[in-house]
Amino acid sequence: MTNNKAYISLLCRMTVVQKALIGIPLLWMLKRIFFPYLWKDLRFFLRAAGYARRIEQAVKRNNCFSMLDMFLKQVSTRPNHTFILYQDQSYTYKEIDLKSNQAAWALRHYAKLKTGDGVAIFLGNEPAYIWLWLGLAKLGCPMACMNYNIRSKSFLHCFKCCKAKVLIAAPELKAAVEEILPALMEDGVLVFYLSRDSPTEGVSSLLDKVEAASEAPIPEFYRSSSTVKTPALYIYTSGTTGLPKAAVINQGRLLISSSISTLAGVSCNDVLYIPLPLYHSAGLMIGVRGCIQQGATCVLRNKFSASQFWDDCRKYNVTAFQYIGEILRYLCNTPKKDNDKDHCVRLAVGNGLRQDVWKEFINRFGNIHLYEFYAATEGNSFFFNYTRKEGAIGRYNILMLRLRPFDVIKYDVEKDEPVRDAAGHCIRVARGETGLLISEITTTNPFTGYAGDESQTEKKRLRNVFKKGDIYFNTGDLIMVDKQGFVFFQDRIGDTFRWKGENVATTEVADIVGMTDFIDEANVYGVPVPYHEGRIGMVSIKLKPGESFDGDKLYKKVTDYLPNYARPRFVRIQDAIEVTGTYKQRKVELVKEGFDPLTIKDPLYFLDETSKQYKPMDSHIYKAILEKKLKL
Repeated sequence: MTNNKAYISLLCRMTVVQKALIGIPLLWMLKRIFFPYLWKDLRFFLRAAGYARRIEQAVKRNNCFSMLDMFLKQVSTRPNHTFILYQDQSYTYKEIDLKSNQAAWALRHYAKLKTGDGVAIFLGNEPAYIWLWLGLAKLGCPMACMNYNIRSKSFLHCFKCCKAKVLIAAPELKAAVEEILPALMEDGVLVFYLSRDSPTEGVSSLLDKVEAASEAPIPEFYRSSSTVKTPALYIYTSGTTGLPKAAVINQGRLLISSSISTLAGVSCNDVLYIPLPLYHSAGLMIGVRGCIQQGATCVLRNKFSASQFWDDCRKYNVTAFQYIGEILRYLCNTPKKDNDKDHCVRLAVGNGLRQDVWKEFINRFGNIHLYEFYAATEGNSFFFNYTRKEGAIGRYNILMLRLRPFDVIKYDVEKDEPVRDAAGHCIRVARGETGLLISEITTTNPFTGYAGDESQTEKKRLRNVFKKGDIYFNTGDLIMVDKQGFVFFQDRIGDTFRWKGENVATTEVADIVGMTDFIDEANVYGVPVPYHEGRIGMVSIKLKPGESFDGDKLYKKVTDYLPNYARPRFVRIQDAIEVTGTYKQRKVELVKEGFDPLTIKDPLYFLDETSKQYKPMDSHIYKAILEKKLKL
């Protein structure tokens, strides 16, 4: 009897084991089929939530906690660790700390800066950009990051909308400064060149004053009134209004901005190569700020060079770099070399990378981990491609949706507005359909807006979306979420297109083109070009009665007033500019028709930088562009 009980007990135990042996593989198979990314999703969520939690706890302990505190922590823990590499120069964390102290004392004395006073920086990529930024942070002063390509009307507009009291410019940008100097002086603005002397009357030198200043620490009470909501930076972004807008980056947003490089895996042992301009949020907030978070080293490049990129990586022992899609395409277009894979780069982080370029880049330059992300300077939407799915900007999952709530709604591109139902509410698109990305504005997911004009901030708010009273941020971007949860960028809407990594506002370009005396009306839009990222500028114009097209005159106008990336490369002359029922210029068909002279019957012209004019567009030029023989 005892033996029978033991036998029955053994059978029961064997049944459990057998069930386990059958069940575990079954669960594994079901996970592979229905939840293939479960562990990756969970791991990423825990890392992202943990990072946000650490920042939140630091702020709770000290309401004045900021990016500067992270920098000072690195100074105290690794003072002699290299922070910046630039050309043949090297700067440690301690050296940049002392230089920023000198900058702060000099500016406080000679510019009479007080807490909260704004200072505009008009410089290229160089170490001074960073120690000036840190010096201003020590004084509790926000910094406006001016695009060094802007001129004239745009320059003055950008400066005024952030209400800066001081302008610090590179001496090589003297001509641009002098063009608006009378207006600045009339408003009592102090202007400095970052040099030891000044050739311009009314402009002071600053570098000599910094070098003579004390290296003593800056008292904390200068910035003691700062909170997470205090403005830290103004970063300019083009939008549908034409002129650039100053996105307000508060201390809280600046704190969280390093999450992208952190989540990509940048550590204190990395050397991060930054070929992007520091006036962009990517270069300054993700690149430099990310290095500060981890105590890493950053390599500054004043301007991207495809031919010298890998030589730089080898020279500085670069292990990570930042990119925009165009950069990787340029690298793939360089002549192949035997040492293409001879480097230490292990990861890269950026956005705008096409799937075909992704594959080509990896095959040629080695298994570099590419991390695409999606984030707008002023927006509250965020995606991160932690699975490294080729072509995707990130993944959707329920967990991340709690941190950054978003929706994708139907959008009428022709009417340039969201589609609403009979009740006036927006309509969600189905998985696999393209729609407008919107993100709910909440206390934990805010939209800070733009400086200088509340109306521009309001234009980005979408109200009564799914119920009365709700508010969403309108990204202006069309995306698609596939059935596996991967997110893909599709296109931009409205009056902005992207070229050479820069946003181009069509109304700003149209205003400049329209100033030409023989043009009656101008309609600017971006058209796709084979083998190129983004869209290149094109303008359809209507001539004034009795006037003829003057390619020399238009060339001079756009080169005098517009940066290179914003100049229309193609001109189409039409008898009339078509408009919608609400008097908006039609662009959709023009974009589809592009710049093919074989299919377009209207006169076409091409911006020829060699002859410095717009000359007639012909099939030879068109063929050269398609065959990549003509550089755009």
